Amino acid sequence: MKTIQIPDTDLVLAPAGMGCVKAGLKWDGPKADRIFDAYYDAGGNLYDTARVYSDWIGPERGRSERVLGDWLARSGKRNHVVICTKGGHPDMTVPQPDLHKSRLSPEEMRYDVEASLRTLRTDHIDIYIYHRDDETRPVSQLIDTMEEFVKEGKIRYYGCSNWSTGRMREADAYCKEKGLRGFVANQALYNIGEAAMNPPADDTLQRMDAEMRRYHKENPGNLAMPYMSNCGGFFHKLLKGGREAASSEYYTEGNLQVFEKLKGIMEEHGCTMTQAVLGFFTGLPFAALPLYGPRNEEDIREVMKTFQIHWGKTYENDL
Repeated sequence: MKTIQIPDTDLVLAPAGMGCVKAGLKWDGPKADRIFDAYYDAGGNLYDTARVYSDWIGPERGRSERVLGDWLARSGKRNHVVICTKGGHPDMTVPQPDLHKSRLSPEEMRYDVEASLRTLRTDHIDIYIYHRDDETRPVSQLIDTMEEFVKEGKIRYYGCSNWSTGRMREADAYCKEKGLRGFVANQALYNIGEAAMNPPADDTLQRMDAEMRRYHKENPGNLAMPYMSNCGGFFHKLLKGGREAASSEYYTEGNLQVFEKLKGIMEEHGCTMTQAVLGFFTGLPFAALPLYGPRNEEDIREVMKTFQIHWGKTYENDL
C-alpha cells in the first residue's frame, strides 16, 4: 500500500485518513478502541477529528476528541500516529447556531487549541487546521496565530478547511514573503459525485472545483484531504434500495450516470461500492488523501483494501 509524504515535512501518511466525526456517537469505549486499532493494523496512521465534533448533540463538548484521546492513552500509540484536529468552527451549542459567525480571533483559536490538547491528552497536535475562514481578517493574522502555536510547541504543522483557492494563494504568498512553511493540508468537499451534485445545505462548505484542483496540481506541498469522500453513502443506498432510498443533494441525472459507471467498475475489478467510490482518488493528477468515517472494523478493512487494487486507467474520463 503506497504512502503519501507531504513535501518539506516529515509527515508520511497512509493513503486514507480515518474520520472521527462519529466517535462518541456511534462508537465509544471498547468499540472505539477496536475501530481505531483496526485502522492502525491495516496500515493507517492519520486520525482526523475536530474540536466541534459533535457539539451539536449535547451535553458533552469535544466528544470526538475525548474518545480519540481515551484510545491514545490506553493504546500507547500516540508517537506512532498523526493527529489532525480543527479549531475555529462556529459555536454549535447555542440554540440557533450561525455557521457564518466567525470564531477565528487569536484568543478564540488559542482557547480551541488548548482545549484540544487537554482533551486529546497530548502535548502537541501534528496538523492543526482552521475549520472555517473569515475573509474579513487578513491572512497575515491567521498565519501569525498558527506560527505562534508552532513556536510554543503546541502544533507541528497547520492547514485549512473550507478556504477558497484565492485565500490559500494569499496565505502562500504571505508565507513565502516571511520564509514560512505555510499550509500542509487543505480539507474541502470532493468526491466522485461532487461535480454533478446539487449545492449542499451548508453554504460554508468549500467544494474542490476546477480552480482548486489546478491549485493542488501546482502546489503539492499543500496536500488535498477531501472530506465526504464516500458521497454520504448515496451510491450505496442507490445500489441497495433503488431510487426511492437515495434522496439527497447527490440525486441528479449526472450522478445517476456516475452510478452506472460505478456498477461497471465493481464488475470489472470485483470490488465493493466503497472501493469503487474511493478508487477515484487514486487516479487524480495530484496527491489526495480522502477522509473516511467508518461504522465498524469491517468498514476500515474494506476501505484500506481500496489502495491495494490496481486501478489502471479506470477513472481517466472522470477527472
